[in-house]
Amino acid sequence: MPDTEFKLARAGDVAVVTIDNGADHTKPTFFSRGALESLDRVLDELERTEFEALVLTGKPFVFAAGADVTEFPDVSPELAREGSRTGHELFARLAALPYPTVAAINGACLGGGVEIALHCDARTISTGVRHFACPEVFLGIFPAWGGTQIIPKLVGPETAVKFIVANPLKQNRMLDARKAHELGFADALFEPVEFLDESIAFARDLAERGAVERPAPPDFSELETILRRARSDGDDAVHGAAPGPYRALDLIEGSATWSLEEGYRAEEEAIAELLPSRQAQASIYAFDLVERRIKRGVGVPDAKPRRIEQVGIVGAGLMATQLATLFLRRLEVPIVLRDLEQGTVDRAVESIRDEVALQVSKGRYDEGKARFLGSLVSGSTSYDVFDGSDLVLEAVFEELAVKQEVFAELERIVSPECVLATNTSSLSVTEMASGVAHPECVVGMHFFNPVALMPLVELVRAAETDDVTLATAWDVSKKLRKRAVVVRDAPGFVVNRVLTRMTRVLMDALEHGNSVEETDEAIMRLGMPMAPSVLLQMVGPRVANHVLETMHEAFPDRFALSPTLAGFAEERDEIVVLEDAPKTVEEITDAALEAVADEIHRVLEEGVVAEAADVDACLILGAGWPLFLGGITKYLDQTGMSERMFGQALADVRAAAPA
Repeated sequence: MPDTEFKLARAGDVAVVTIDNGADHTKPTFFSRGALESLDRVLDELERTEFEALVLTGKPFVFAAGADVTEFPDVSPELAREGSRTGHELFARLAALPYPTVAAINGACLGGGVEIALHCDARTISTGVRHFACPEVFLGIFPAWGGTQIIPKLVGPETAVKFIVANPLKQNRMLDARKAHELGFADALFEPVEFLDESIAFARDLAERGAVERPAPPDFSELETILRRARSDGDDAVHGAAPGPYRALDLIEGSATWSLEEGYRAEEEAIAELLPSRQAQASIYAFDLVERRIKRGVGVPDAKPRRIEQVGIVGAGLMATQLATLFLRRLEVPIVLRDLEQGTVDRAVESIRDEVALQVSKGRYDEGKARFLGSLVSGSTSYDVFDGSDLVLEAVFEELAVKQEVFAELERIVSPECVLATNTSSLSVTEMASGVAHPECVVGMHFFNPVALMPLVELVRAAETDDVTLATAWDVSKKLRKRAVVVRDAPGFVVNRVLTRMTRVLMDALEHGNSVEETDEAIMRLGMPMAPSVLLQMVGPRVANHVLETMHEAFPDRFALSPTLAGFAEERDEIVVLEDAPKTVEEITDAALEAVADEIHRVLEEGVVAEAADVDACLILGAGWPLFLGGITKYLDQTGMSERMFGQALADVRAAAPA
């Protein structure tokens, strides 16, 4: 990662400090130890030189992305406290400069970037800014460079709670420039074209006026009610399994009565306790996993991907329609659908066009762009519609014979180089490809429902999938803004295999007298964002039971069929009690974790993925496993279950050598 420096220049009598690492916007600026040393040196010069004002800004498209989280793993309490204190001391020196200071927020502004900006007298923000946030609670910690103290005093406790705690817990929701300005984080909103010049003029004007005109100080009279509601919301989100949100709320509460110095000390003590904790360290591991490791593409061959100029979707049901909409919006190429009934196809095409039109009302497209995209989607009942397609993805009923028939029909129409992809959730891609003339062009692209929200794609490499096909599927996944994990062709792949093993434990508990509330509690107490019963309805009992049947066929000793789940699949809302022998909630939790640990151990020994980190990525991105638990294998390793069951950490398990 390039080193970030604070670079001082002059615009007449105004000091202009740019936060820069010498790289383009794809490599954001972070505050490492070296960066803070650079700030220390610049502050020395700013303190001994007379300026009319200071403008602090960032390189193009990035203001600052916060602390360098690569320095967080295995941190000691002393080092965590020192890091927080160093930031406090440096930012306080910025705030104490004897002339007006303006943070010119020209691009992404996150975490420590927000906090350094808050220590300036005023802030301008470019209308082009789409990412303004303090995401620390998302990582299991909290803003520890003054954010919990300054933000409530600037924008009020209710907005502070939403910004610091609620938004990170809602999949790391961020503000855009207009919202940041509206809420009072920024004092002026400028267009990007002359943003820096206008910010410098704003700083000069501030020097003449002497102060920024702001509304009356925020009202803290409802603080107790706001915090009580926020703690209840935190319980709903993390179920007490992560301390970060609660410590952040305690610090916001203290800001109402503490001096800034007292607040600084409280942040330092809290971060010294929290950053080395199991939950925070797990969050940092998980964040690095999904933001760095998976983006690099582990297991993706170094082959040139094929150019995709037309995409076909076989099927026009709900899942196929979601997929077609995603491909249309992200790739902006012709999309053709095929189904058995023209009415089904027409409804799917209309639904896709309606979704595109909806983007106009949200301000994401203009009318011309929406009309253009709408014109790119069409459909038919004939396979001939796929002529000229470079990639065809089937999303038909989960039955091997049906999918094999689809691929046979496609091969009559498409070119020999066309990528034939399947969205199967558990069937063998190798068997699916066994009857085609070019099995090297067949690959699994398993998307998760709802397609627009779930970031994971399991890229399934079948026995004969070639490098170009896999590289093309990876490239397409990236353009769709999904995170792809390469997996070997095996029943259930990773997510469905692991989740189905857990589901079987829960079904067994129900069939032995436990209630749905008890089985939900057994999993929710881990901090999961969704109850298993709700997840089952989202996935669909029919799909879940089909996956169980597939897993039972492959591993009957571990995946016994469930009469209850089979009934749910047939819309019979009845639990089949086989024996009245209920377990405690704790026993259900332990049984579920042991089953999951066992299945993951087998997945790793079989070489379904390269290593345990890939299992973690799959469960985080495809099943909502919380970041603060670090992924399932990290949690099992940290809690000692892996060692107890296998005599080693799951992180150390490698695939067994072929016989």
